[in-house]
Amino acid sequence: MPRLPSSALFLLALTPFLAAPAAAQLPAETPAQVEARLRWWTEARFGMFIHWGLYAQAARHEWVKNYERLTDAQYQPYFDHFDPDLFDPRAWARMAKAAGMKYAVITTKHHEGFCLFDSQFTDYKATNTPAGRDLLKEWVDAFRAEGLRIGFYYSLLDWHHPHYTVDRCHPQRAGSDAEYARLNEGRDMNVYRQYVRDQVRELLTRYGTVDVLWLDYSFPSGAHGKGRADWDSERLLAMVRELQPGVIVNDRLDLLDVPGGWDFRSPEQFKPREWVKLDGKRVPWETCQTFSGSWGYYRDEMTWKDEKQLLVLLIETVSKGGNLLLNVGPTARGTFDQRAQDRLRAIGEWTAVNERSIRGCTQAPEGFAVPEQSLLTWSPAKNRLYVHLVDWPMGQLTLPGYAGKVKYAQLLHDASEVKFGGKKTTIWLDEGAREGDLVLALPMPKPAVTIPVVELFLQ
Repeated sequence: MPRLPSSALFLLALTPFLAAPAAAQLPAETPAQVEARLRWWTEARFGMFIHWGLYAQAARHEWVKNYERLTDAQYQPYFDHFDPDLFDPRAWARMAKAAGMKYAVITTKHHEGFCLFDSQFTDYKATNTPAGRDLLKEWVDAFRAEGLRIGFYYSLLDWHHPHYTVDRCHPQRAGSDAEYARLNEGRDMNVYRQYVRDQVRELLTRYGTVDVLWLDYSFPSGAHGKGRADWDSERLLAMVRELQPGVIVNDRLDLLDVPGGWDFRSPEQFKPREWVKLDGKRVPWETCQTFSGSWGYYRDEMTWKDEKQLLVLLIETVSKGGNLLLNVGPTARGTFDQRAQDRLRAIGEWTAVNERSIRGCTQAPEGFAVPEQSLLTWSPAKNRLYVHLVDWPMGQLTLPGYAGKVKYAQLLHDASEVKFGGKKTTIWLDEGAREGDLVLALPMPKPAVTIPVVELFLQ
């Protein structure tokens, strides 16, 4: 088993004498207070996820230790050789900012258990690798310097900690209850729970204001899973709220039924069909997505989304009232690979002229039907509707039922006027626009924009 640092051993020895923890008290907030706390996030709409750890050296998925059922000894060479000599977090931050992202969330510790930060509760951290320094601090400083909000991902799972009990997601998972019992002899989740609390406290007290805390994840259903009791979720979250009252927390502590137990839903690698709801009510939500099929750097992964697919993903998410957290998996030398850089640059070229159809926008109000081959977003503050033309029409676009609702229209990328009128007939039995429709007169050639946007100034 890996060696615990002396400070952790002291705490372990002290554990039996500690008083029983007090009952968790989550702060009570009104819906208006929650909305105000989340306002910057819901207006931002677009952020960067970063999965970076020892798995970048394997370069074949961040779950490589699990998928290949590697032991700690087999995984150790990645720790021994972790030396990201080209790591330049200012370059990462500039690429995120140029792409139109307003916040970023990084893996401070993923399921492998390796910490990018200089935790006093483990030796399994960046400062003990050839990197030799607190990489998280450099990242925080760099992203803040570019005006980006910061978020910390922290894995509730830990495939390296000697007291984390083997479960069905563990690399050394078993085939029977008896085998699980044997593997977990000497392991104590009480010790691990304290470890999680100690490390989360470090993250929330050493790096200034933390805007987002992304805890990942619970799997309570079925045999050999883990949920709120394993993490002591309510007590953990109560500590988080006390240390950082303004922080926004995701929904993976297994506390969906607890008031104040989460701030937003987090569908992963999934495009919801509509605004995400819980118990029939719309809730804040953010979909986390990858450029390809892996979160960590995967050298040979070839299922990368192209520029248009990624833009549609962003626009469609906002059109349903959600945020997009788009992931980059840096290489083991600390760079974004060229495929990621190319896509971020292309997204940035689009957001540079179309950002106001995303920032501060949400789902269109009732009464505005979505035109064919289009996606709609709406700015409540400006009362403007944005028609994203996923496929460019042939000279005109019919907006069904929009007559009398629009006072001016323009292409967003260059602010060139788009003239509009009412019903138009054709020789084909009046199969043009109907009464109440609005017809936009668009140029026949598509502008040199991946997805052109028409900005409608509403009455």
